Amino acid sequence: MSIWHIGVSGGSGLAEGIGLEDAQEIAVASPFGEPSGPVTVGTLAGVRFTFLARHGAGHRLPPDAVNYRANIDVLRRCGVTDLLALSAIGSLREELAPGQFVAADQFIDHTHGRGRSFFGPGLVGHVGLADPVCPRLSGLAAAAAEVAGATVHRGGCYIAIDGPQFSTRAESRLYRQWGADVIGMTAMPEARLAREAGLPYAILGMVTDYDAWREDQAGVEAHDVLAVMAANAGLARAAVRKLAGMLPPERAATPVDGVPRGAVVTAPGAWDRVLAAKLGL
Repeated sequence: MSIWHIGVSGGSGLAEGIGLEDAQEIAVASPFGEPSGPVTVGTLAGVRFTFLARHGAGHRLPPDAVNYRANIDVLRRCGVTDLLALSAIGSLREELAPGQFVAADQFIDHTHGRGRSFFGPGLVGHVGLADPVCPRLSGLAAAAAEVAGATVHRGGCYIAIDGPQFSTRAESRLYRQWGADVIGMTAMPEARLAREAGLPYAILGMVTDYDAWREDQAGVEAHDVLAVMAANAGLARAAVRKLAGMLPPERAATPVDGVPRGAVVTAPGAWDRVLAAKLGL
């Protein structure tokens, strides 16, 4: 058993107004490059939380320019035990309406050129990712959002695209054929890297639009997305506060806790010692 320390990767300004006690903004650094910005640490209902604005202060970073490796690494170095991602998503299903939330449990990674792994030449590792979401954390986050007053859909497949443009109609229809339920630009490689870092991961996505697959509806525009996000930001903050009060007093271990030594296939004598030190191996 251990204590909880929840990391939250979300939008700019999420930590403000959430009611963190003893809040501090702390500059952080990573051997994997520059993270999106400082972290904000504090407590909610006696539980330690660390917030990181995924796109930086003022939303200055587009999704394909976020250093996901550095972000996950600094959260791990802060002592985070579990990672909750909050993000805006588009809906690819009629029943997933704007203003509702989806606790996705599967991903299709359709991004390109992003740093997808902490491992590399000299330290090859293969981490299992069949079930990329922690069911315990996802269930708690979904329940907290419901208690806060949100309509939550549990489960669903999130397809991650590079952006920063929204989908064409042809792409949106194709993703539906692939079995995707929602679409976004940030959950991958975030979820992959969280698994490699040994952090149980869950995502709570706020539906802001119907993407572009509906024939009788105009395509997605940023101002429409921002309007829905602004209207529901209070719900997202309330969900985080409720989550703090719903966590069990003690945290039981999960199978993915800790950097996964067992995933390394490179012979110990051939390790890149610099990379091993970065990973804490």
